[in-house]
Amino acid sequence: MGDLPAGRPPQTHFDDGLDYPRLGGVSFRRGTLTENQHALWEERFGELGTVLTEDSGPIDVDSWFRRSGHPTVVEIGSGTGTSTVAMAAQEPDTNVIAVELYKPGLAKMLGALTRAGLDNIRMVRGDGIEVLTRMIRPGSLSGVRIFFPDPWPKARHHKRRIIQSGPLHLIATRLQPGGVLHVATDHADYAAWIEELRDVEPLLEFKGWPWPEAPILTDRQVITKFEGRGHRLEHDIHEFTWQRRPAPEATGKPA
Repeated sequence: MGDLPAGRPPQTHFDDGLDYPRLGGVSFRRGTLTENQHALWEERFGELGTVLTEDSGPIDVDSWFRRSGHPTVVEIGSGTGTSTVAMAAQEPDTNVIAVELYKPGLAKMLGALTRAGLDNIRMVRGDGIEVLTRMIRPGSLSGVRIFFPDPWPKARHHKRRIIQSGPLHLIATRLQPGGVLHVATDHADYAAWIEELRDVEPLLEFKGWPWPEAPILTDRQVITKFEGRGHRLEHDIHEFTWQRRPAPEATGKPA
């Protein structure tokens, strides 16, 4: 249960002239669940999680969360769920969809949310770009969070970074007007890369950091594993927020 499909992961071809990261083969050198994690996974993942496949379609959020009319946030690359669980506990009226490829990370988050008694987190095992493209309806999200994404530090790997013109446009289309994109990194070169892209997407208005008036929670509540490593290495933490502009038809301007 919860295993990735065999073969090359699904990958959408975009023909909008923007830059998108390319997903290579998915393999993990570590990945064994403990006995307790495996038992909890078998008991609860079918209820709280799903796996991206070629046949995946838009998520029925109301049905999945068993409630309607609540704001929904997607966290891409949730890791072990440290900040996911901490933030979800502070926003019980928000639906949180955590997207992660690494099964042990999802298993740790499943244990943490179970111990905390939370029922506002659901999990998708898969690539974030493909999940947004195939499983998230346009204009349906109140927020997207990307905390400490892989910086792909070597220049030849920069094309794999998730923050590029294409993903920024894709995220903007999934946000409802007024929705928030929140990104954090401790990698100075990646921060400079993001700074150069901050105004590239016309549907997103850069709001900077901090942003006290943000309509969704932006306090990550805890120090994640990657953030803690950054602090130990004396790295600065760089945070960025954007807000989805009003729909083009409301402004009279093209998208």
